[in-house]
Amino acid sequence: MQEKNLRNVNSQRPTVIEVGGEPLGVVVPAEGGYRFLAVKLPAFAVDGQHFPSIETAHIAVSQAVKDADAA
Repeated sequence: MQEKNLRNVNSQRPTVIEVGGEPLGVVVPAEGGYRFLAVKLPAFAVDGQHFPSIETAHIAVSQAVKDADAA
């Protein structure tokens, strides 16, 4: 999902998280927040984690990609 669209999300549907234009996973509504499900290797560091918002999930996935690139 592109960053500019993070505020216009239907909270009942999975939302794609993209970093650098590459889809890395989805967030799904869960337990008062969102659970991230990774589909690409760089994002597996945060797979299954719970986040209070889509924005915080996107930040965590972006950081995981940065960390993977630095390794």
